[in-house]
Amino acid sequence: MLRSMLASIAVVSGLVLTMPALAQAPKPDERTVTDAYLYLLDRALVIRQEHLDRNGEGFAYNTIKYNPLASADFTNPNFDVAYFEAWFAVDDNSAAVLEIPEIKGRYYTVQILDEWGEVIANINDRTFPSKPFGKYAIVKPGSKAVIPEGMGRIELHSSKAKMLGRIELKGDPDGAVKLQREFKITTIGEPNIPPPPAMPLFSQSDLIGAEIFDNLDERLASALDVSPPAAEMQQQVRAVAAYAASSKEARAEVDGILRKFIPKYREEVLVTTVPYVNHWACAASAGNYGWEYRHRTGAAYTGIWTNNPREVVYFGAVNDAQDKPLEGSNNYVIHFPADGLPETVVDAYWSVILVDFPGYRVVPNPLKRYNFNNHSPLAKEPDGSLKIAIGPKPVPGIAETNWLPSPEGKRFSLTFRTYVPKEGPRTCTWTPPAVEQVN
Repeated sequence: MLRSMLASIAVVSGLVLTMPALAQAPKPDERTVTDAYLYLLDRALVIRQEHLDRNGEGFAYNTIKYNPLASADFTNPNFDVAYFEAWFAVDDNSAAVLEIPEIKGRYYTVQILDEWGEVIANINDRTFPSKPFGKYAIVKPGSKAVIPEGMGRIELHSSKAKMLGRIELKGDPDGAVKLQREFKITTIGEPNIPPPPAMPLFSQSDLIGAEIFDNLDERLASALDVSPPAAEMQQQVRAVAAYAASSKEARAEVDGILRKFIPKYREEVLVTTVPYVNHWACAASAGNYGWEYRHRTGAAYTGIWTNNPREVVYFGAVNDAQDKPLEGSNNYVIHFPADGLPETVVDAYWSVILVDFPGYRVVPNPLKRYNFNNHSPLAKEPDGSLKIAIGPKPVPGIAETNWLPSPEGKRFSLTFRTYVPKEGPRTCTWTPPAVEQVN
């Protein structure tokens, strides 16, 4: 109707004027399309994860899922901790009440993230010294819910948030699991909880294309983005979406740009979105990203629910010391000198895990050995240095206790974590040694 009206003849001051036909949305260039895509992909990855979580057995909002050890079902899991997770969902007149037990002598944190992957809070004895345990009310901005006296109050960025809890195993998995079960969530009121926006359940290796711009208003309106570039990037996203919706040819053109871009992005995401130092990607600005929306998307793609550097700095490797892709059929070694052992750069613990590429999922092996940390029974060299071996079979000359099995004939990635890192990891002036291929 609008098109026919604009094309109609109007009479103005006795003159007959012909109005132009409805203008087509302007054609964006490739960089505009890919930037808009990278901005929106972050939200799409979080929406996908909410759908996956909702499809899990026994799921309910404001209910803790106590993950069995070594079983977290998301990219780049951490096998050094007992995990528990939940989705908070509240409205104007309700609250979720999180109860945290007192924990002494081991690392723990309760990480709360918004629906764009930005960290809202970490609750632990370091960041919340005035209230490291007890009850906390989780509320929507401007909540009218009546909160009992004595509860802490944590205001979300919208009506939903993800909670991810970690309790260090510290050589005592039974103790960690016992503590895990002492975390509880109850509710005040009865929140009205909308479902997440519709989203095709794409895979890591087959990312969503032009469909990402469908249903755009609902996806953007479903969660507030607190990042500084949100307004300008959402305008850019809407412009690309309008062009893609203008004709079948325009949609195919946008999809073609993305299908050309995605394989390159998937290959280079770790080494292009954060500082690449000593052949490791140093994610020392994760968790709260500021203007770096590309980093936020990269973090959601390679390891969703990334924490901030006050808690952990992540290092990722997909290449060896010669910048050749890590291949599961080869033998490698990571050699820490005696005066540069990983435990010297953390106040909590360190770990390294081997995952597949590009899925960033754990690789099964007969030993069920997926990671090492500072509690692993690793043998030191006579000079006090530490060698971690990686290969399809034990690497000659290195203790078998120090061997991480790799997937023969397939690529893989390494994630090295430094929990409660000192200055070196936080500034990327310390990294793990480069991964050296050995014969």
